[in-house]
Amino acid sequence: MSEKKYVSTFERAPKDLLVGAALVLVGGVMWGCNATVSKELMSSYHVDPMWLACVRGLLAGILYLAVAAIRTPHLLTGALHERRDWPRFLACTLVCVLLVQVAYLSTIDWTNAGTATVLQALNLLFVLAFMCIRGRRWPDLRESIGVALAFVGTTLIATGGDLSTLRLPAMGLIWGLLNAAATAAMGIMPVRIIARWGNMVVNGVTFTLSGMLLLFVVRPWAHMPSFDAFGLLLMAYTVLFGTFGAFGLYLAGVMRVGAIRATMLGTVEPVAATVSSVLFLGAIFTPTDLIGFVMILVMVFLVR
Repeated sequence: MSEKKYVSTFERAPKDLLVGAALVLVGGVMWGCNATVSKELMSSYHVDPMWLACVRGLLAGILYLAVAAIRTPHLLTGALHERRDWPRFLACTLVCVLLVQVAYLSTIDWTNAGTATVLQALNLLFVLAFMCIRGRRWPDLRESIGVALAFVGTTLIATGGDLSTLRLPAMGLIWGLLNAAATAAMGIMPVRIIARWGNMVVNGVTFTLSGMLLLFVVRPWAHMPSFDAFGLLLMAYTVLFGTFGAFGLYLAGVMRVGAIRATMLGTVEPVAATVSSVLFLGAIFTPTDLIGFVMILVMVFLVR
């Protein structure tokens, strides 16, 4: 179903628009808070980002597959038997799920929840570059202003306003940009198989495969973190709400409001991550950081 058809649908049914907006907002808040939860797991419980990506991805993937088996069993069995789509499933697993998870968690580990989530918003620049190259065109004035704001905002966050120093850890910036590029790919690469098999099936297969691939590298059973009751609660949140719930609600909202409106509403993610990291982790952001955050968020509304 095309974007145009989505628009006409929710224009005729305002209730769908409101429900879709609510789903996107709730999913965005869950994802933003998930960054803070992940930071707490890595800081207080010494959870390795790769370990967390492996366990979280595998458990969330199993949940997606279970829901797909209940709601759309014919699509699930069809996808598993359609060998022609497996190269695309594997490519989406490596780039759109595995790389996104590892890069995002590594960015959080090197920086903080708010900064990592704001840097993720730079994915729109990579999408813009892809669209311009494919369309053989230059960015228009609106897009060019958005690119300039994103560049200045990122520079402010990385340097704190002092261009002679790099206040943001270099690895944090590298992982953040890599995460933004992978997130952009996540909005482009799986389009064909999602249209054919549905979000739950694609998420289930790709998340489960990513977790299984990391099993051989991480071997999570060999070095289990020492969780207390609160640590287990945090792990439950990051799997059930921060990954399975956040992705599911967000994509369900996109189906109702469309990708453009969902992107605008998705700016709640870095806001939720920043606020929750300040309230629960005591993170400190300078005025320069906040100005950089605002510039990048404004870019989201300009680059569409």
